[in-house]
Formats: sequence, C-alpha cells, structure tokens
Amino acid sequence: MADAGRRNMHLLIQLRWIAVGGQLITIAVVDRLMEIKLPLAPLLVVPALLAAINLVSLPYLRRRDTVRNIELTSALLVDVIALAWQLYHSGGLGNPFASLFLLQVVIGAILLEPRSSWGIVAATLVALGTLTLQPEPLVLPPRYATDPMALYLAGSLVCFVLIAVLLVAFVTRINRNFREADAALAAARQRAAEEDHIVRMGLLASGAAHELGTPMSSMSVILGDLVRHPAVIEHDDLLADITDMQAELQRCKKIVSGILHSAGEVRGENPSITTVKALLADIVEDWRDRTAGEIRLHDQLDDDVVIVSDAALRQVIGNIVENAVDMAAQDIVIQARRTAAALELEVLDDGPGFSAEMLEDFGRPYASTKATPGGGLGLFLVVNVLRKLGGRVDVANREHQGARVRLTVPLDAFVYEGKTAA
Repeated sequence: MADAGRRNMHLLIQLRWIAVGGQLITIAVVDRLMEIKLPLAPLLVVPALLAAINLVSLPYLRRRDTVRNIELTSALLVDVIALAWQLYHSGGLGNPFASLFLLQVVIGAILLEPRSSWGIVAATLVALGTLTLQPEPLVLPPRYATDPMALYLAGSLVCFVLIAVLLVAFVTRINRNFREADAALAAARQRAAEEDHIVRMGLLASGAAHELGTPMSSMSVILGDLVRHPAVIEHDDLLADITDMQAELQRCKKIVSGILHSAGEVRGENPSITTVKALLADIVEDWRDRTAGEIRLHDQLDDDVVIVSDAALRQVIGNIVENAVDMAAQDIVIQARRTAAALELEVLDDGPGFSAEMLEDFGRPYASTKATPGGGLGLFLVVNVLRKLGGRVDVANREHQGARVRLTVPLDAFVYEGKTAA
C-alpha cells in the first residue's frame, strides 16, 4: 500500500497540470477571442514554471516511499504564490478568479496538519493583501468597458463552477486515499494482534510440552516394567494392549518433541533431510492409518526437490488434511504440483463445504464450523505460518460438493542447498 502523503502529492501534481492547462486556455480566450490585452510575458512565466516543477517532482516521487507534511505544505505554497502572481498582473482583486484561493485553503485543511493549514490561510491573506498594492489593471475594450460588472459576474460564475468541480473530484479522491491508509493501518494492527496471539499460543504449547515430559517418562518406565512382568507375559491380549500403549506413548513423545522443535528448543538433533515427495507420502500414510475414508495423493511433480524437513511445514499440511478428514464424507484427494519456485498443494474433500461466513472469516482465530473448544486455531496457524514463509492459502467450495483448500508454499524456505532429487 502506497503512502497516503505520496498519493496526495500525486493529486496535487495532477491539480497543477489542470491549472497549467486552465491558465493557458484562459489567457488564449481572454487575449485572442475577447480581445482584452494581457501582459503575456509575466503571465506565461507561471504555467512554464509550474510545468517544470511537475516534471522535476515526478522522478523525485518515484524514489520516495513517503511524503512529509512539510513537502505537501511547500507544494501548496508554490501554487498560492503562482496564483497571486497571475492575479497581480491581471487586475488584482478585480479579477473574478481571485476566489481560487479558496480551493487551496480547503485542500490545505484536508491534507495538512492544523498548523500548516493555518499557514496556508495566512499565505492566502498575504497574497490577497499584495493584490491591493497597485496591481496591473486590465484595459477593457469598449464593448466590456460600458458594463464591467457583467463581465465580472460571468467570470465569477465560471470560477464557481471550476472550484465546485475540482473540489468534488479531488476531495473525493483525497478521502479515498485516507480510507485506504486507515484500512492498511487496521490490517497491520490486526496482523500484529494475531502474531501476538501466536506467540502466546507458542509459549503455552512449549510450557505444556515441558510439563508433559516428566509424566510421559514415568509412564514409559512403568510400561517397560509391565511388559516384562511374568503375569503380563502369560496373557497375550494384555501384552498386545501394553505394546500398543507403548507405541502410542512414543507417538506422544514425538509430538512433544515436535512442539519443542518448533519453539526453537532442539535437543541436539541434526535437521533431517528429505524430499517433497517423501514428505507428502509420509503425511498421507500417517493420516491414512487414522481415518476410515480414502486418502489419495495425485503426484503431479515433475522433479523431486531435496528439502530440510520442517515441523512447521508438516504441521501446516497436517492441519489442512485433518480438517478435510473431519469434514469429508468418504473421499479426500491431495494434488501436488510445482509452479515456478513454489509448491502448490490442493486438498479436496467431498464434505458439505465451507459456509459463506467461514469463507469470509477463514484463518481468523476460533472461526470454525466445528462445535469444539478452540476450533479454528489450526487453520489460524496455517494462514499465519504460510504468511511468514511468503506463501498463501486460498479456499473455495467445489462446483458440486465439498471444499478446496490450496496451499502455495515457496520452496526457497526449505530447499536443501538448491539440490534436486534424482
């Protein structure tokens, strides 16, 4: 989102181009058609100078990310001085276009800080005072000299129409700039709040993982003793149950280690190296054992890519698959393809799809169709983790039935020394 001050400076430059064109047209009409002789040399200096300022300002703005209040104030002061010069050489306060100062006062009140706005008011008052100090009078031809008030009223009408049109056009665009800036600021604050929420969740998860370590170690010792107990060895069913408990306990330890790994508390292990295809196959196989439905992987990757196995990436994909498993009727399809330097995954299910509210609130904390405490946090983490990695999530409903979630993950964040698997 471009800086509001920068966009407003562009509007002032556009307004100045309109002023240049309007001044040249007015000079031509008055001097040639109306045959009111004007001092062309001093009058034509102003549009030439304003055009030169615009031509210098445009490349200057391209190199700037922001425009400060003092720069906007200076631009408006240049326009006030230019208008005062034009009026001084074309009748002074007797020129009906003296009301154009009002346009600059209104724009200054909208764009500038209060102190600078009053500075523009003071500048216009000084300009108006200057116009009373022996301005260069207009010599009217006989057809206008007999009734100068009629000419003044006609010019005032043209000036009023010009001010009204320019105010509506430019003030509307200025207000739009401010609304866009406010929306960008609100989005930044929302993102900061979400990131703070993630930090607090991470601290909670890390603390819980530490607390769970001790009881799980005790359970592991107890189960190890039980599996060797003679009374257990004699009962095959009981021995099988304890073996299953040991396997599930090992899985819990793996999950806890993954949480600590994601929190930056790696316990001396070297990062594991895998490939994109192997990672996807492992995730699909893991979920295939935990669902009664069918999960199919459509591998459309041309070349496999060697990556560093990352717990965050695995969790992101796992959260999306879990959501599809919870909502699907029977069939889940995972399509994997590579586009440029990104991995694109589509998870398709045949469930009821997303509601209109869910599509609008997707990725916000606790936005979920599941009637479970903490629902929606998984998708909230997916959106924010991918945003940190430079990726994105797109969601939609399928044409006939079900939901589609598309993950775009930049491979640069995970690729291992740029290597490609054979």
